[in-house]
Amino acid sequence: MKSPETVKKEFRLRGLSISGWAKRNGFSQALVYQVLAGRRVPVRGESHRIAVQLGLVDGREEGYEALESVLKQKPREVENMES
Repeated sequence: MKSPETVKKEFRLRGLSISGWAKRNGFSQALVYQVLAGRRVPVRGESHRIAVQLGLVDGREEGYEALESVLKQKPREVENMES
């Protein structure tokens, strides 16, 4: 995982804008800035997807369909997926 400071530095080093990245990835520019500033906790939804794509948090970008298939599995199958 990366820190918000590291992510911002990577943008600066490459001469790329955060708002340009947000547009390119279909995210709200304001929300991306809020996630990077720590004003929005990336627990679920778009803020979580932003944080995952930026490398701020470990996580999966899968939707409800993927979760439902995991929930239908037997407990041992789920444990094996975590390894």
